[in-house]
Amino acid sequence: LEQFSGFDLQIYVNDTAGASDLQILTVQITDVNEPPVFRGNLADQSKRTAWNYVLNITVTDRLGLSTTRTVIVNIINTNDETPYFTTKDKVYRIPEETSPGTVVGNITAKDPDGEGIVSTLVYSISPPNMHFSINPFTGVIYVAMQIDRDAAPLRLHPNISLVIRVEDNPSGGQTNEMEITVIIEDLNDNPPECSFYNFRLEVYETATTGTLLDLRDHCQDIDVEPSNNEFNFTGLSGLGSNKFTLNPSDLGRIVLIGDLDFENPDNLAVEEYTLTAVVQDIAQPYYTNNIYIYIKITPVNEFFPVFNSPSYVFNVSEITRAGSSIGEVRATDKDLPFTGITYSIVAGGGTLSYTNIFWIDPNEGNLEIIATLDYETTQKYILTVQASDTEKLATVSVTINVLEVNDEKPVCSANTYSLAIPVDLTVGTNIEGFRIECVDRDSSPRSFRYFINSGNVNNHFTFSPSAGSNISQLILASRFDYDSGLDTIWDYRLHVYITDDNLLSGSNRATALIETGTVTLSIKVIPNPTTTTTTTVKNVYSESAWYVPFLISVGSMLLLGLLGYLSFLLAKYIRTYCPPKPKADKRPLSPISTSSFPQCLLPVGSPANQHLLLPPSDSCHCGSAVLRHAAGAVGQRKALISSCHWQVGRAWGRGHNRGWSGGVLGRSRGEHPSHPGTLESWRLCSLLTQNE
Repeated sequence: LEQFSGFDLQIYVNDTAGASDLQILTVQITDVNEPPVFRGNLADQSKRTAWNYVLNITVTDRLGLSTTRTVIVNIINTNDETPYFTTKDKVYRIPEETSPGTVVGNITAKDPDGEGIVSTLVYSISPPNMHFSINPFTGVIYVAMQIDRDAAPLRLHPNISLVIRVEDNPSGGQTNEMEITVIIEDLNDNPPECSFYNFRLEVYETATTGTLLDLRDHCQDIDVEPSNNEFNFTGLSGLGSNKFTLNPSDLGRIVLIGDLDFENPDNLAVEEYTLTAVVQDIAQPYYTNNIYIYIKITPVNEFFPVFNSPSYVFNVSEITRAGSSIGEVRATDKDLPFTGITYSIVAGGGTLSYTNIFWIDPNEGNLEIIATLDYETTQKYILTVQASDTEKLATVSVTINVLEVNDEKPVCSANTYSLAIPVDLTVGTNIEGFRIECVDRDSSPRSFRYFINSGNVNNHFTFSPSAGSNISQLILASRFDYDSGLDTIWDYRLHVYITDDNLLSGSNRATALIETGTVTLSIKVIPNPTTTTTTTVKNVYSESAWYVPFLISVGSMLLLGLLGYLSFLLAKYIRTYCPPKPKADKRPLSPISTSSFPQCLLPVGSPANQHLLLPPSDSCHCGSAVLRHAAGAVGQRKALISSCHWQVGRAWGRGHNRGWSGGVLGRSRGEHPSHPGTLESWRLCSLLTQNE
């Protein structure tokens, strides 16, 4: 009790949710009256106020004699006492994020042995702690690094226990330890954070009022203390923010309170709303973050397409060309944004040859015909046209009336006939009783007209009646006259045209549509038996066949050129690889006498620029020389030597010829031309000579 009058107890509480707290319980000790204790002891060598004692010792014998001496006792101090702490505070508090170097507290201690050489107190933290340091001589505790209260493990246990060790001699001595606790206090040092700062929502245009998004489900504040981790949502702004609200603000619920319908004129067909909300701390310094909410409005197909007319009727001429437009159907859709309407024919318009002879532009609704119409086959078509906006459908009836037009040709029972008549047939006679009978699907027989378009030379033939009936006879209109040469044709080929006069087109002949049928008649005129007729047929060259002789001529020339070129290549090959056998030169040789050369032999009539075969000598000189020929002709020539060389080689005719320097080829060693069978060395001089 004389040393400690009280104790501080640390009471630490931790619940199952992870929340904790620490309180200090101070226990005061009340002193009681204890019996006195004699503490004097000479054996106690602890440091005293005096370092020595002076003792007067008196010795007395039995006789009463005595003597006194003084004894001085010097006390030598030794390190035998444990140092003790004088600091009573064992709990310290610092806020998180405290700067390094900040003083936490000062731990002090004393050594009963005193101070000096015997005792020097040294402080340390055992074991070392990375967050704190201590001055080894003063005991001051500092913050070594910033401490984050919100990170593990301090988030659950914010207390750091330090064991302070004091030693009275650095080289080893008495030690003591004291445990202190540093409590890290939470600060509002973190702003509210959200898992997303950009939220994208899709809402149907028909959505009703209600909650669209709970922002609090996506946001948190990692500060530990409730006073520091509370936040709310404010400041909803942006395009269309009047259609949304934050209700309540502490929960951050984005609530729809307006109408999103695209067809509503107030919305102007807005496809996306951009909102901005602010999440803010309740405690100072009121950290904030911005949250952006993008709400995309998805259109809903609410309305059916509606045609502009309950039904459509189009009138089309039967001669209208394929690919022509005959009309247009149109439908509208009140849905916004407009996604387009697709048109199609779902029924009607089929024939035996086509699945449908009508086509509709899927985007514009234009109706076109893709095949020829025929009034005589079908006079009316009823189509069912469908309009679709990809989800909803509408149909309408389209009636197409085919208008009759004179587009049918007269058709005769046969369009080719062969007839034969005698040359003396009586005029007005129905030729072989022939009559032509025709029908027209779109014209009355009264509209028929008959006329011979070609082949009726000298107008010998006609039809009766020529108009107003579908039956007409072929009549001989005039007699033949071959004797005078008026008629020369014995075989007639008549081309007969039958027109229907286009009564359906009315009285306006300028705009009438006239269809024409054709019949071909071959009529052979048979002469009398006593008459001999010679027919000369002229062979007329056809101008369209001009290319035949041209191609034949060009092909012939190309073939001859190819054969000539091949012959040239063959001759060249034979000349190169199959040379003819050389013939012996039977011309006699004549000597050459000069002052510069030994005697040389040249064939009679040798031209200039010859190679001379000379006997061996020490040198080869070429200068002016008189060349004598066997014929006796003497000519003065200039000779220039280009090479002079000799070499021993194989005998002539018995071995391989060698080449000479300077580009001259010749025999290096062989038989002398005048002495066959002997081997001598010869020198070959190349002389360039010219006539003077």
